[in-house]
Amino acid sequence: MPLATRDWGRTEYAEALTRMREVRGARRRGEIADTLLLTEHSPVITVGVGGADPASLPTGIPVVHVERGGMATYHGPGQLVGYAVVDLAARGNDVRRFVHDLEEVVARALETVGVPAARVPGKRGVWVEGRRKIASVGVAVEEWVTFHGFALNVDVDLAEFARFDPCGLPGSVMTSVARELRRPASVDELRAPVVAAWVSVFGTPYARAAPVATPLAT
Repeated sequence: MPLATRDWGRTEYAEALTRMREVRGARRRGEIADTLLLTEHSPVITVGVGGADPASLPTGIPVVHVERGGMATYHGPGQLVGYAVVDLAARGNDVRRFVHDLEEVVARALETVGVPAARVPGKRGVWVEGRRKIASVGVAVEEWVTFHGFALNVDVDLAEFARFDPCGLPGSVMTSVARELRRPASVDELRAPVVAAWVSVFGTPYARAAPVATPLAT
C-alpha cells in the first residue's frame, strides 16, 4: 500500500492521543497503509517514559503522561506535530533506523524553507548548527508498529520551554523556524515540505536488520 497522510488541523492532545492509538491498531491489523498524522495542539506538556520531577513542571498547563520514549516537552500553537504510524516489519524491525529516518524527514523539510538543520550524533531530535534544537522526537512501538513522532517548532512560543527543562535540557537550547529565519512563519508553510519529505524518506521499504525493541526519544 502507498504511504498515507492525514491532516487533523488543531486538536486537543487527549483527543489526538485516542485517535492516534486507534490508527495504530488499524495499521497493525493491515487495514491502512503507513500513515503520517499531522496536527497542532493546544498548550500541553507531555511526559514520556523517561519521566520528570513533578515539582519541576510549570503550573497552569495540562500535563499528560504517555508511552513514548523521552522526558517532558511542550506542545502548543505554532508547532507542527507529526505522528508516524509505521509497520516496521517491512523495515527490518529496526527502531533505531526508523527514528533516524524520522529525524531526516524533518531535516529535509526544513531545508526547503531555508533552515539548515540536521541530525547530531549522540543527540536525539533535529538541530541547527548542532547547538539549537528545533524539533524533538519521541516514539513508542507496540507489536512492531510505531506511534507518536516529532514536534517541529515553527513559530511556537519559545518562552514556554524556559519554564522547565524540556527533554532534560535547558529551555534556552530550543529554537524555531521563525527565530532562525528572523521572520514570522506558519505551520501551514511547513505542511507540504513535511509531507514531501515523508514520501521521499519512507516511500521505499528497506532490508531487514537486527531488531532493536527499545523505544527511543527526545
